Amino acid sequence: MKNRVLPRDFYLRDDVTLIAKELLGKVLVTQFNGTPTAGKIVETEAYCGRDDRACHANNGRRTKRNEVMYGEGGHAYVYLCYGLHHLFNVVTNRKEIADAVLIRALEPLDGIETMLRRRKMPQLASRLSAGPATLTEALAISVKHNAFDLLDSAIRIEDRGVKVANDEILASPRIGVHYAGEDALRPWRFRISGNPWTSSAK
Repeated sequence: MKNRVLPRDFYLRDDVTLIAKELLGKVLVTQFNGTPTAGKIVETEAYCGRDDRACHANNGRRTKRNEVMYGEGGHAYVYLCYGLHHLFNVVTNRKEIADAVLIRALEPLDGIETMLRRRKMPQLASRLSAGPATLTEALAISVKHNAFDLLDSAIRIEDRGVKVANDEILASPRIGVHYAGEDALRPWRFRISGNPWTSSAK
């Protein structure tokens, strides 16, 4: 199957948890200065802009940082966590309905030597891209790429024919959102079962 960039319609659907699960097995690609790097998405988290206290845009909260979430699905939402870590999210749903999927872990596929160099690692190990902050460093994604169109930019998500069945997906609560009360218990973290590249966060 020829690598196919995910179409806009994939992102415009209104079920963010379904999209988060269907992103598993898809391939996140960056191509900066002619250097391609890519990894298979093996872990995601869903965030809904309505009645989800873990979401930056919960119940219409609107800031300079999260403004891109209110745009059309299929754009990147990249923000700094703790002032240090660049986290890459995929905006979903239609304009003015702020949903997003955090990409939490990748299985390296293309440009591995470049990824190792960016991470200052001598050899391949899961810590290369098994976490939301490490994968952005490996793929050279930063806040300067916020609002990039994933259909027409140096960052894209491809369908390379990998299908992940429902019984291969582990669902569990999201990480680091204890402040969200009962919403922190939602089983909206999705991982490919048995994949060694998922993050170690419990």
